Amino acid sequence: NGYSTAAIGKWHNTPQWEISPVGPFDRWPTGLGFDHFYGFMSGEDDQWEPHLFDNTTPVESPQRAAHGYHLTSDLVDHALRWVDEHDALAAAKPYFLYFATGAAHQPHNPPAEWIARNKGRFDGGWDRYREEAFARQKRLGVIPANAQLTPRPEGLPAWDSLSPDQKKLYARQMEVYSAFVEHTDAEVGRLIQEIRSRPGGQNTLIFYIVGDNGGSAEGGLDGSIANEAASGTGGQVGVATQLAQLDKFGGPDVANHYAAGWAWATTTPFQWMKQVASHFGGTRNPLIVSWPGHTGAPAAVRGQFGHVNDIAPTILEAA
Repeated sequence: NGYSTAAIGKWHNTPQWEISPVGPFDRWPTGLGFDHFYGFMSGEDDQWEPHLFDNTTPVESPQRAAHGYHLTSDLVDHALRWVDEHDALAAAKPYFLYFATGAAHQPHNPPAEWIARNKGRFDGGWDRYREEAFARQKRLGVIPANAQLTPRPEGLPAWDSLSPDQKKLYARQMEVYSAFVEHTDAEVGRLIQEIRSRPGGQNTLIFYIVGDNGGSAEGGLDGSIANEAASGTGGQVGVATQLAQLDKFGGPDVANHYAAGWAWATTTPFQWMKQVASHFGGTRNPLIVSWPGHTGAPAAVRGQFGHVNDIAPTILEAA
């Protein structure tokens, strides 16, 4: 329908055996309707030294972590350059931008200064965090005032039952994860703010899907790391091994993931999390829609069900 189209970031839709410089490329973004692609072709990637493609050509990261490079920031910069080039060369055409970060999928790789902001924030543990989040959700009107908090599932330990070493490790894991989410929100905010400031920016319809299937328990009960210390273990190592690497969490030398207790807590108020699809904690995610001047009740919180399959038809109807 005359739109310029780009996919920027994560593309986890191509069979792995077709991901190479020789293709075939019919199930790559550029073979499925997008004029341009820049990003990585897997479910996850290192945020400091990602495996990137420009359309179908492998490219090196513009910089390295030591020089301040981070994938999320790079993706935002590239998306904005694409929008600017579109506006300069095809201003009469509308555009569709699909933007998917690698965050906050594992590995949890936020910049160090963002981790520092969260120091001590989660020392109270996942039980207290869940109660605080539940109360905040009621205050914001996200959940009904008479909602009841679901109990901790059997098999997940109470925070008060943990050893000091476990608490130290698990609190650090969540500091890193929270920093990753906050950094992502800031970068997405930068993208949206810049797009809104462009010509026609106030007429841009934005869908922001937060997450894909609830907090992830793939780290196991203790969380996980992937580096030489965890070689051959699939990342599942004990508390002591992870504590020895604690200062490296978030950085380029450790691919870390949090403990399952935090996956449960971050899916408040629901039961369970990713890997357990029988409850909302593994299936339900927030969706934010922004279209200034076009929506009947802006800033409203809505509770009705939608599905990812509804999004494309909604965009097409609006277009």
